[in-house]
Amino acid sequence: MNHFAHATALVESGSIGEGTTVWAYSHILPGAKIGRHCNICDHTFIENEVLLGDRVTVKCGVQLWDGITIEDDVFVGPNATFTNDPFPRSKQRPGEFVRTILRQGCSIGANATILPGIEIGRHAMVGAGAVVTHDVPPYAIVTGNPARISGYSTTGPQDSEPAATAAGGLPLSVVPGVTVHKMPRVEDLRGTLSFGESARHVPFEVRRYFLVFDVNNKEIRGQHAHRESHQFLICVHGSCHILVDNGTARQEFVLDRPDLGLHVAPMTWVVHYHYSPDAVLMVLASDYYDAGDYIRDYNEFTAGRGGA
Repeated sequence: MNHFAHATALVESGSIGEGTTVWAYSHILPGAKIGRHCNICDHTFIENEVLLGDRVTVKCGVQLWDGITIEDDVFVGPNATFTNDPFPRSKQRPGEFVRTILRQGCSIGANATILPGIEIGRHAMVGAGAVVTHDVPPYAIVTGNPARISGYSTTGPQDSEPAATAAGGLPLSVVPGVTVHKMPRVEDLRGTLSFGESARHVPFEVRRYFLVFDVNNKEIRGQHAHRESHQFLICVHGSCHILVDNGTARQEFVLDRPDLGLHVAPMTWVVHYHYSPDAVLMVLASDYYDAGDYIRDYNEFTAGRGGA
């Protein structure tokens, strides 16, 4: 036996990876598949149609039901609750359970509840006690009941120190292909004017624009990348948060004035959120609308960039 099982644990599965530890009073059914170097803590129950990757931690008091897939390096906090049937009835077993997927590196906080058929994106963070009713995007932090996005987990120097700034106080981007631009601003007794010109202030020829407004603060926009099109974002009124991600580095910007522009090159994942009630976001694009230019699945996006 290449794994450790406590004397009080009932391990019926023959598919337990090397270096995995199963602690007291846990029960693993025969069909379950557990990866290497996992830590299955006290009083856990794992059903047959459950797949665990490598280095997964399942804390005390967790039950994993048929239809749950957990990828590598996932943390499941104590007493987190999973479900696999949206309309359960006693003695009425569905022909097939909907699948719940926890992607690589995500974390589930203590006492969180995950509804059936949910996908938790890679490296996402579900806060303690959250009730997750919809898919969670990669790197998102969700809290509350129902769970809402309260932020994003980023990587790079901005995690531990204030974001670097260039001359004029503009934030410096750590994401290749993303740049921050100070747009011209003219003030006089008649009011204030801000403008931009293609290939001068906006670093491409503009072929399309669109406006995003009347967005509920709880809603998330974007969540896609473009294969070929460049975009230039200006919040002309109010404020919103923009997360940019090239599959390796990611950073969050706040657009909160009409003379601040953000250039986003192709093959960059973009998320808009935390819109103020009065926010109006203008997006300039280098190409006409083409549905085929959009990548809306994060896994497809990172595969296209050669992995994350």
